[in-house]
Amino acid sequence: MHIGGLGDIHGAFETVQTIMTRHADVPLWVQVGDVASNDGEYFTPPRPLYWIKGNNEDYDVIAEATAGRPPAPTLFYLPNGGPHQVGPWRVAALGGTFAPSWYHTPASALPPSQGRRTANTEVKLGKSRDDKRRHFVRHEVLACKALSGIDLFLTHEAPRPFHPAGRRIDAGKTAISEILAAMRPRLHLFGHHHEFTDSIRQGVRSVGLDIVTKSYLLIDAETFRCERVDT
Repeated sequence: MHIGGLGDIHGAFETVQTIMTRHADVPLWVQVGDVASNDGEYFTPPRPLYWIKGNNEDYDVIAEATAGRPPAPTLFYLPNGGPHQVGPWRVAALGGTFAPSWYHTPASALPPSQGRRTANTEVKLGKSRDDKRRHFVRHEVLACKALSGIDLFLTHEAPRPFHPAGRRIDAGKTAISEILAAMRPRLHLFGHHHEFTDSIRQGVRSVGLDIVTKSYLLIDAETFRCERVDT
């Protein structure tokens, strides 16, 4: 059996539907955040899709999903931490981005949007750029570090070092590297940078996923062998 792996979607819902239809034998898919469209809309995938938060979501929708009210019956939100049972796998999640000024704040205290406008256009409150619920925080990192026996670790951000498009600045996050060293999952997937990479980090295979309009993964559920497929 294979399980599918999707990178950032950013509202490319028809692409995801085409991919899932093409692989009708794949019973479920995992995804590394940024599902929502620019308008903060979600969709109903034809197959179960297990997703974590990115940094361009509608965080009111995520709050509803966390409370047991998902935006669609086939969209299964994975809150930060775990373990979550996804098919045959034990999965851990660390969605969202790192912000030093908010890192020591309890997740429950991260403030929602204040309703700012962008370019004179009203934006849905949960989709606004000032919504601090987009970040992960220290206590979620510690919860992930304490987990063991994890098959798959999903993050939105990259581990360090990570130089997208060969740039000199390291865009990876130390906290994710530390989790990999402590947790030692069988496989790590991340997104955010829309660039496919495949490397070993802290002794763990760590794959950065393209945006879904470029490629996706098929993962053997037992051996964890990964096949990159062009969209």
